[in-house]
Amino acid sequence: MSLSSSSLSVTLRRATADDAALLARWDRQPHVIACATDDPEAETAFAGAVWAEEIATSSDDSFYLIAQVDGRPIGALQVIDPHAEPTHYWGAIEPNLRALDIWIGEPDALGQGFGTAMMTQAIDACFADPKVTAIVIDPLNSNTDAHRFYGRLGFRPVERRLFNGEDDCLVMRLDRADWEGRA
Repeated sequence: MSLSSSSLSVTLRRATADDAALLARWDRQPHVIACATDDPEAETAFAGAVWAEEIATSSDDSFYLIAQVDGRPIGALQVIDPHAEPTHYWGAIEPNLRALDIWIGEPDALGQGFGTAMMTQAIDACFADPKVTAIVIDPLNSNTDAHRFYGRLGFRPVERRLFNGEDDCLVMRLDRADWEGRA
């Protein structure tokens, strides 16, 4: 099936238990692994993720969205309150932020503009909460394609940081004023 972003639109919906197998399949996709880890031996993008549990323990502080095009799931987003979520992945971080993680799971959906549509919808949804002042992301420092993608959306580099003791990432931030003031 060939996808075209010019004729099809992306919709986001909350992930359900029925999506666990799909997320597990995408977790093993080479292009998803390459965006999530620099480990050349990695067999999954999100080591140790048990997707049924991830979905079952979703809350207002951390949840998954499934992106669909014409009813077909093509990717996922995680929306996180990095100050409040229980794993404290982001460490000491200011309140009133959101963190996003995105991946296109289906290889034939890459390069079609769906990632931009997914991020635009997610950013708009995050900033619909008047308390949210900014959104942060943490692409791998080696993933310069992601840096350019996020830069086109208005994210700016903040710092380079090691997450989980091994993931060398470039933390990027999008402030509400920059999003609302875009041309």
